[in-house]
Amino acid sequence: MTCLAQLSAAGENRLGWIPLVVLVIYLLVLLLIGWIGYRQSRGSEEDYYLAGRGQGWMISSLTIMATFLSSFALLGAPGMVYREGVVFALVSLNVPVAGFCIYLFGRRIWQAGHQRGYITQADMLCDHYGSQIVLRLLVTLVGFLFSIPYVIMQLKAGGDLAAVLFARHEHAFEVGAVVLAAITAIYIMIGGMRSVAWTDALQCVLLVAGMLLAGVAMVASLGGLNGFRSAVAGLPASSLTVPGNTGFWTLPMLFSVCVLMPIGGIIQPAQWMRFYAARNSDALRKSALIFIVLLTGCYMFGIMLVGLGAQALYPLRFTAEGVLPAATVGSYDQILVVVLRDRLPDLLGPTAGMAVSSLMIVAIMAAAMSTADSNLHALSALATRDLYDRFLRPRASERERIWVGRFVILAATAFSLLLVLVGHQPGSSLTGFMQMIVGLALFAVAFSVQLLPMTLDVLFIRRGKALGACAGLAVGLVVAFLFTSLFPPLVSWTGTALQPVLSAVQSAQQILPVHASAWGLLANVLVFAGLGWLPCAKARGMGNSNRKGE
Repeated sequence: MTCLAQLSAAGENRLGWIPLVVLVIYLLVLLLIGWIGYRQSRGSEEDYYLAGRGQGWMISSLTIMATFLSSFALLGAPGMVYREGVVFALVSLNVPVAGFCIYLFGRRIWQAGHQRGYITQADMLCDHYGSQIVLRLLVTLVGFLFSIPYVIMQLKAGGDLAAVLFARHEHAFEVGAVVLAAITAIYIMIGGMRSVAWTDALQCVLLVAGMLLAGVAMVASLGGLNGFRSAVAGLPASSLTVPGNTGFWTLPMLFSVCVLMPIGGIIQPAQWMRFYAARNSDALRKSALIFIVLLTGCYMFGIMLVGLGAQALYPLRFTAEGVLPAATVGSYDQILVVVLRDRLPDLLGPTAGMAVSSLMIVAIMAAAMSTADSNLHALSALATRDLYDRFLRPRASERERIWVGRFVILAATAFSLLLVLVGHQPGSSLTGFMQMIVGLALFAVAFSVQLLPMTLDVLFIRRGKALGACAGLAVGLVVAFLFTSLFPPLVSWTGTALQPVLSAVQSAQQILPVHASAWGLLANVLVFAGLGWLPCAKARGMGNSNRKGE
């Protein structure tokens, strides 16, 4: 048995089975909420996807925050701070940017959706530009490119959680990922947006409590504030400065991520639908304020402390191969679970330690499920409204479309789960891509950010043209992909044909080390603005959202 497995087994014995029992009860509660949501539903497509457009400010606030947080908050972010140090803690500044985007975009999106009956992003954007085929397909592609990686990272989180807590069991990772996928898919399929929003509300409360509690527990485990300050002061110099331990987080990279990542997280399909679902615009203004105040505090004074303190508890290994986690830590993303397993029982005593650990474990599961359900639900709407209804069966009944949407949820869950299980196998070509949760999040937002030029134009400027919108989005997606972590493996698979492109990308990245989303957005804006002035590409105003054809 390896050192990690021995430690995991000991930790599992200290925690006992109480956290597992609490987790099972929590999952059963989610299924109950899904059933209640089904009983409250009215069977219409608008009710299934937008909960009848009647969500008040409280539910709107909680479901927007829960969808934004994801496993990034409780696993990915502390894991990256553990690896990089203080520099990644500055990414907490993305929360106020996201809150401002809710305030800036939310009211106008809600107003257009309320007046014209829009359900998806493409309904609104394509109606404005009058492009019901090309642009709709591109916008739907963006939704898939964002949502699938986000679902993958949530299922991976469930596997990582189980792998640490029950390391004695050979297939703990697989079982954890499968259970999370199955429960999430079931309650979405049953109750639609109403069930998703209600479960998000519960999960958000658990998330906020878990984030703050994790920070308090870490400070306490290091002997209080003075002990925490002393421990952090003793970290390697690279952990306390820019660009961090790996040298990746230069100021241009940090700035581009802090600005563009939250924007991509707010104008993605699931959040856009939450703007439509609000009862009124005032609910979204309140949501923006609560979002900024509450989540900024949770990040800065909660979860970011875990990553910094963990470096003191589990020192990194600086080797010729690069920066590696401590030998007793399976992966960076598991650091919070390792701290819970190893430290809380000794710090708080068996009873209190198990109680707090149970809450934190449920909070981690809530972080994963609250984003997985939102993105699976959004994928269902995209596939049904933007593909099936528009191109395959335009005369399908609402009941048929809802059942097709449920099948899409099941299929997307199965596909994402398959990728997670394959990527977990040793030697898999997907292992590098799915190595860290933060990497998956950054990959996803590189594509959702490409909707920003159109969003600004439709809501405020209103000077763009359909040709510019289509071409700009297409070019932006391609350029963004060239700068993601998936392009180099693609070059190696295809031989030397794409090697000159990869060399050009690497040279550009050395000159200006910014995130892939920034490179894609730059190309997108140039094409969008340039073609927008062509006299032959006439823009159309918003019309009937039910039009089909170009």
